[in-house]
Amino acid sequence: MVKVKVCGITRLEDALTACYFGADAVGFILYPKSKRFVKAKEVRKITSQLPPFITKVGVFVNEDPRDVLEILSYAHLDFAQLHGDETPEECDYVGAHRVIKVFRLKSEDEIGKIEPYIGKVRAILLDTYDSKVYGGTGKPFNWEIAVKVKEAFPEIPLILSGGLNPENVKKAIETVNPYAVDVSSGVETAPGIKDRNKVEAFIKAAKCSS
Repeated sequence: MVKVKVCGITRLEDALTACYFGADAVGFILYPKSKRFVKAKEVRKITSQLPPFITKVGVFVNEDPRDVLEILSYAHLDFAQLHGDETPEECDYVGAHRVIKVFRLKSEDEIGKIEPYIGKVRAILLDTYDSKVYGGTGKPFNWEIAVKVKEAFPEIPLILSGGLNPENVKKAIETVNPYAVDVSSGVETAPGIKDRNKVEAFIKAAKCSS
């Protein structure tokens, strides 16, 4: 069954809602320029109150790898989702067993960018490219490119993100057959504020289609 991550969590109530409806993971944006930025001390407060067996992911953009490790430990996070221009070496420094590397591919010609990271990360996440922001664009990723990536690198788990919502997630899963799907803006009433009904509908649609 496909895994579901609800990202851009800023409130405990939203994290608990995601868990209640069956999310496998929740994500926290630790990038100050994001509309969904949350401080490490607030993340720590939230993660300490979550039920067991929920994967907790910290999202970073071009952060010093040493700071990433420090925040992971302090905030009780299981994985680092690296959303910037981090090198394979920086990913390896944080730890191949707990890094999700994000790729914002504009075309099939850029698929080769992923190869140097194989063996240095635990999973790859595909998100929509936008020159102004790192993620949370609300714009769909090109699923045809995602299929090509999965064919090129079948050995690594693929997480699909970018413009997913309760209405299109079923089709996305049927088309790409990813390991997991990641949603943020698609289940919100405002940046960082989740809509309970949308969260429920998204998770139900994702789980029922796999």
